[in-house]
Amino acid sequence: MKSYLLVLITVLTLSGNSFATKLETIDDNSNKLAVLWTSGDPEVAEKVCFMYTNNAKKQGWFDEVVLIVWGPSAKLLTENKMLQDYIKTMQQSGVKIEACYYCADMYGVVDKLKAMDIDVKGMGIPLSNYLKEGWHTLTF
Repeated sequence: MKSYLLVLITVLTLSGNSFATKLETIDDNSNKLAVLWTSGDPEVAEKVCFMYTNNAKKQGWFDEVVLIVWGPSAKLLTENKMLQDYIKTMQQSGVKIEACYYCADMYGVVDKLKAMDIDVKGMGIPLSNYLKEGWHTLTF
């Protein structure tokens, strides 16, 4: 039994750096929030998604907050001045705003989103990374 324990301790010691690094990555990201906003409903945006997302950063509920504009929300955002103003408020609070390039392109709004200082890019890999890295995620 002692020899098995010694082998186990040796293996964990030798592989500990990569294991510890993975644990640290998960721990470091446990205070990060990615919000996926897909709804084309302005009331969902204003009264649920934006309110929580902004306060999550502003009130310090999470250290890092990212709002991802995806699908119908991209079109809605470019058509709604009140939501555009709210996006500015969130950016000032420190919320990072990203948008799916392919979704925005389907709606013909890439340039409009970029003009709002939104990082428009392919979001499949970044969203997958947020999930794999242990970020908390919400979808509206």
